[in-house]
Amino acid sequence: MATAAALSVAATGCVTVHGEREVLPAATKTEAAKALKDFLAAYNKAEKTYDPAADAARVTGPLGAINQAGLRSRQAQHPGGNPGATPLKLTDVTYAIPKKAGWPRWFLADTKANRKVGGKTDARWLWIFTKGGPDQLWQASYLNLVAPAKVPDLKKDKDGWAVPVEAGAAHLAVAPKDLGKTYTAFLKSGGDAFAPGDHTSKWKAARDRNTKRLGVGVQYLDYPRNGGTFAPVGLRTKDGGALVFFATHHYEKQTVAKGIDLNLDPNAKALLKGEAKQSVTLERVSNQAVVDPAKSSGDKVTFLGRIQGLTGAKGDQ
Repeated sequence: MATAAALSVAATGCVTVHGEREVLPAATKTEAAKALKDFLAAYNKAEKTYDPAADAARVTGPLGAINQAGLRSRQAQHPGGNPGATPLKLTDVTYAIPKKAGWPRWFLADTKANRKVGGKTDARWLWIFTKGGPDQLWQASYLNLVAPAKVPDLKKDKDGWAVPVEAGAAHLAVAPKDLGKTYTAFLKSGGDAFAPGDHTSKWKAARDRNTKRLGVGVQYLDYPRNGGTFAPVGLRTKDGGALVFFATHHYEKQTVAKGIDLNLDPNAKALLKGEAKQSVTLERVSNQAVVDPAKSSGDKVTFLGRIQGLTGAKGDQ
């Protein structure tokens, strides 16, 4: 499947609905804790039964797309669910709740989990919860896992509330609304906006090598996702930068020469539409957590984590 600043979808920094112009905390701490508890109950039920409907009302955005497709895939492969599933438990929880006007509203939950990541159990699980209106449920929209030492210190106002970042914030190295576009352009042609690492230089190099496989033609198409619950969200950090979550959409088309097997993995087969004899297009959604530094620092955008999931597969004969 990783503390941040909340980001307005609108370049003006606020959204006004039903005349609500007063700047208020997005949630009380009690409300935030209940949102996390309700999500966790639904999530654990879904993980046990592999039934997407069990937590569909509690997830949205990139996390929702990844979660729901993953459950559909596992349900197809294991119709009886997973009776031996170990429930996810979240502890050591802190909340970063920004003030804003109108809807949507969101907040960050910074947690520890009872799961090993890369053989370690100390990763921080950073969740973004979103609520689209007064009568809607809180839903988990983003999740990333971050090493504790890399979680940035968030800026707080005089009352202890987190400080949101505007989508078009010009003081950052890359405006949050442009991160998806800049990232997908980097994956295609390179660039100098991002610090080298597993999710930038190394991933691009791996994809470039993949296009040169003998007997297999591979094409990539990448798109930013900025609309609705896929919009980037972020919070200001004490050093003048921001912790930002943003989403992207990725397509990988594989075409094999005659006599070569596509070798689809079980997850792709479970989601496959159409017939894949020589060609298949794999669809993935990815959500990223980055430190977007102040432009004046001269630093590059640094990835803290990235979670990607297969959300579809289409056979092209």
